[in-house]
Amino acid sequence: MYKKLLRENTIRIPPEYLGEDINETIELLTHLNFEGKMDNKNNLTVLVTNIDKLGQGKIVHGDGAVYQMVKYEALVFEPQLHEIVYGTVCEILKFGAFIRFGPLDGLLHISQIMDDHIDVDIENERLVGKESKRDLKVGDRVRARIVSISINERNPRESRIGLTMRQPGLGKIDWLDDEYSNEQKGGTEGAEKPAKRPRDRGRRR
Repeated sequence: MYKKLLRENTIRIPPEYLGEDINETIELLTHLNFEGKMDNKNNLTVLVTNIDKLGQGKIVHGDGAVYQMVKYEALVFEPQLHEIVYGTVCEILKFGAFIRFGPLDGLLHISQIMDDHIDVDIENERLVGKESKRDLKVGDRVRARIVSISINERNPRESRIGLTMRQPGLGKIDWLDDEYSNEQKGGTEGAEKPAKRPRDRGRRR
């Protein structure tokens, strides 16, 4: 889930940046300090905009750097348990597939792909259903649900997020499109024709 938040925080301006344009320095360091970082609420900051300096900076004795309060708007991504996400298969492994959704990757374990035994074709980067012949490969678009979250705050890209597609309405987008088309055809072909209105055999008045 993406959210836009208004935040205030402190950045450290090292001595070597002093003497440069203060506004450009603050903008550069705010981007470097917060973009791509995870906060204590599992929000990954994707983008920082509208950066403003708040008050005067403070110099800490023995440090030499300036500590400056800043206000900014943060576009953040927060994965939520049971949330439905759209993503793209970015890697196929013997034990499943990695799905990239937003700025993070989630693991779709081989047991959570479909109700079918799955053959692994590593050479062609595919996972293939033995009975259904449905396949999942790199580049495929999918709809999945988050079933587990373990966030790595130091390195968000190493976070462990578990996904499933073994629920109604989930799966590879092509599979879902085919299912919808079959349902539409079945509904049309199986529909009963409306009964003809019986003729009035009585005497006309």
